[in-house]
Amino acid sequence: MTSIDRRALVGRHDVQVAGVVPESPLSVGNGEFCFTVDVTGLQTWPERYPVEPRTGDDPVGSLLGTLSQWGWHSFPGAFELGETRRDYSTPRGPVPYVDLGGEMELGTTSEPGQTPAEEWLRANPHRLELGQIGFVLPGSPEDAQQRLDLWGGVIDSSFVVDGQDVRVRTLCAPDEDVIAVRVESMARLGVRLAFPYGSGAWGNGADWEQPGAHTTTVHAVDGGWQLERWLDGTQYWVIVGAEGARLEQIGTHEFLLRAMAEVLELRIAFSAARRAVPAGFAEIEADCRRSWERFWESGAAVSLAGDARAVEIERRVVLSQYLTAINCAGSVPPQETGLVCNSWRGRFHLEMHWWHGAHFALWGRGELLEGSLGWYERILPVARETARIQGYGGVRWPKQVAPDGRESPSSIGPFLVWQQPHPIYLAELVRRTGSLDAVERYGRVVLESAEFMASYAVKTARGYQLGPPLIPAQESYSAIRGSVVNPTFELAYWRWGLLVAQEWRSLLGLPREPRWAEVADGLVAAPVEDGCYAAIEGTTVRTDHPSMLYALGVVPDTAYVDHEVMRRTLAGVLDDWDWESTWGWDFPAIAMTAARLGEPELAVDALLLKATKNDVLPNGHNRQTPSLPVYLPGNGGLLAAVALMAAGADGVAPAFPRDWTVRHEGLHRSP
Repeated sequence: MTSIDRRALVGRHDVQVAGVVPESPLSVGNGEFCFTVDVTGLQTWPERYPVEPRTGDDPVGSLLGTLSQWGWHSFPGAFELGETRRDYSTPRGPVPYVDLGGEMELGTTSEPGQTPAEEWLRANPHRLELGQIGFVLPGSPEDAQQRLDLWGGVIDSSFVVDGQDVRVRTLCAPDEDVIAVRVESMARLGVRLAFPYGSGAWGNGADWEQPGAHTTTVHAVDGGWQLERWLDGTQYWVIVGAEGARLEQIGTHEFLLRAMAEVLELRIAFSAARRAVPAGFAEIEADCRRSWERFWESGAAVSLAGDARAVEIERRVVLSQYLTAINCAGSVPPQETGLVCNSWRGRFHLEMHWWHGAHFALWGRGELLEGSLGWYERILPVARETARIQGYGGVRWPKQVAPDGRESPSSIGPFLVWQQPHPIYLAELVRRTGSLDAVERYGRVVLESAEFMASYAVKTARGYQLGPPLIPAQESYSAIRGSVVNPTFELAYWRWGLLVAQEWRSLLGLPREPRWAEVADGLVAAPVEDGCYAAIEGTTVRTDHPSMLYALGVVPDTAYVDHEVMRRTLAGVLDDWDWESTWGWDFPAIAMTAARLGEPELAVDALLLKATKNDVLPNGHNRQTPSLPVYLPGNGGLLAAVALMAAGADGVAPAFPRDWTVRHEGLHRSP
């Protein structure tokens, strides 16, 4: 069989935009930094691309972000997590948990009036909006057109203003946090640079109402200008290069770059340290195009032909590769909205890390996962202390954390455990897909993650149980977190994680750990009700994630799950689940369950199931709600599911319809 024409495959899904499409802006980036633009090729109209607040008290944000993995800010304050801990009853006695709401009743899941410590710890640190760069136009643009060239990583925009044609090319350097913009026009346009204060709002990285709380100082240098930014204890630099232009300060934190010729080649670097003016536009563009060509020509490719469903899945697959590369391939785990806009104040959710990053290894791009996987090694001391305070061994990985590993007060996050085996899974994927030194580099993370898992499980007369307290992946049970035990998905994942960790002990030349084997082999049976797996022991609520399905799908088969019981469980979920309450990664997760059960039609149906949060916009983003307009776990989950369906898994055949033509190269089999 001939190889896939990758350039043709990618090119047929280039994104074309006409006029303002508020939910679907385009971005350029490199995994550490991302710049999102409107139809003018810059951030001229941030208000036309809104991110709605979660509550009426917060300001409206914008999808047109300039965000990085390194740009964080904290308000002045000095609070400790110990001020938010409260004891919960467990079978081994009281255990302290970082909680929210002081003495609120356990039946409360809303965010009540918060103490100053809770409020500060939830808001800090927050990811910074580094700046806003947009045109100053002499009139209203007409005939606006835009194209994202995926193969080259370049956005070309054009419009007419004041009777003059304007052409804009926007791109990002592959190895530096630099945007490069070429503007061609007789209109001699101006470009406005504006800088906000940090924001503690849930989904808005910019506070434009506090000009006195930060400083911006400009320094002229050869070839451009260096703008020094100070926000409390945070410093960063914005370096502007633009020959044939002049820079004017028009406000406390606002500058106007005036083009003095028909062509303006603008380069802007964002950096935590002072640096030189970036290289010329042509050099940056050449580097950008070479980098994206290498990206598409390396790793895996999947070509689908069949009915209309095949066309749509292929579109989603190609766009998801681009979006996860620019948003999820950095040095820390990504936030759910990547580097497009803030959610949860820019924090990342460790239970989502698998969904953001597992596909990189399966698609032959394990190096793009290893940047964030290395973060676990860096914060082992923090995770070790989190476990120690609660009386457990090993390291505990909370849900919502900052780059320093500190968790946040919450009535949900500290009680989730399904993210605990994720580092084991991600490290195992890196090892399986060709990293020769993965065992040495990630061995401590794998072994200490497993040690917590063995320590956390409680021995009972029926076997080892999980919880209480506990909230499963299906967070519908948060109000009864003090009594939840034995969620099906987590039990299966616990067994798989401990078995894999035992293999890593052997690879490291260590003897097998008897306690881990005792827990893995002695877990209580997954709860069954009416012939189907229950979400938790005692009940299944038919909303949110149908997490019991993922005990066989996301989790590889370990003989813990009965396939026929799971088949009935899948049928029941497809029959009566509340799909509007699910989330973007549920659909590929269900597809993985169907694939492992040998049901290819159901797998495809799940990938394209009609639900609001399974919509994929023209730019490829998986929009969830007006306040969560970008959701990268849906994109990453799709790629992981397609890898399983196309290449199969250990003991599992591929699972696309027989009458489709499915061509793939470079994929790795799933575990």
